[in-house]
Amino acid sequence: MVAVSMKWSFSPTISASRPRRVNRFSGVAMASAGASVENVKVTQSLGDLPKVILTSVHGSEAELYLYGGCVTSWKVASKDLLFVRPDAVFTGQKPISGGIPHCFPQFGPGAMQQHGFARNMNWSIASSENVEGNPTITLELKDGPYSRSMWDYGFEALYKVTLGKSTLSTELKVTNTDEKPFSFTTALHTYFKASVTGASVRGLKGCKTLNKDPDPKNPVEGKEERDVVTFPGFVDCVYLDAPGELQLDNGLGDVITIKNTNWSDAVLWNPHLTMESSYKDFVCVENAKIGKVELEPKQSWTALQHLSLA
Repeated sequence: MVAVSMKWSFSPTISASRPRRVNRFSGVAMASAGASVENVKVTQSLGDLPKVILTSVHGSEAELYLYGGCVTSWKVASKDLLFVRPDAVFTGQKPISGGIPHCFPQFGPGAMQQHGFARNMNWSIASSENVEGNPTITLELKDGPYSRSMWDYGFEALYKVTLGKSTLSTELKVTNTDEKPFSFTTALHTYFKASVTGASVRGLKGCKTLNKDPDPKNPVEGKEERDVVTFPGFVDCVYLDAPGELQLDNGLGDVITIKNTNWSDAVLWNPHLTMESSYKDFVCVENAKIGKVELEPKQSWTALQHLSLA
């Protein structure tokens, strides 16, 4: 095992969101440093945004941007199982639309901007390691003037991403570093590449549902009666107390198992004709925490997601 502790960051596009760090490196310096960790490489990519590339000895690959802490690609046998929308921008001015964006400290609309601020802040690399050819990287996000302008609390979020032969695992740990308690909601807004007419999800039967169609502000309560949930049109539905394992058939010949620990809820979403250019090519199956997580000072909350290709 090779383990390297790093503190890398870069000058963000939005100066108000600048995380506090001890050392700062340019993109080129970061790439050189990242190359010293086997199977982990840091480069400058679209919009000159730093991107981390994880490569397993088994041939799988994952990519994630430090901007938003967003995983944008997960390839097994050279086939990408995630989806980035064609309208996604890589300017550091708005969240990356696709992959696995963070919703924190707010899921959906509310007192602050849609889905909170974690997806449009700059994360830094806290550590990296390589276990038997399977790379792991841990990103870090802390409060700063930008986050405090919307949510006036001290916090630390650690996001650990591990790539395996046919798996992608994430661990999100949120710690209250403030002197007062706070609460939050959160989700991983995962976009899977799919054929929407053939995609389906198993494992949700019996769950209480909050259907946001037709009125997102007044969701209709119900119960899922189907063994297999499909995407026949606009879909925006929350599944409360969802099981720890779901199966997604992406309609392209792949079955992806979505396991989780401590993500108590699930969300299915497809925008249908409201996003006519790309809705046929993806579905979102999201692990979420819809009810508020309450943390006292120094307390932490951790949730895990494990994606595996059958």
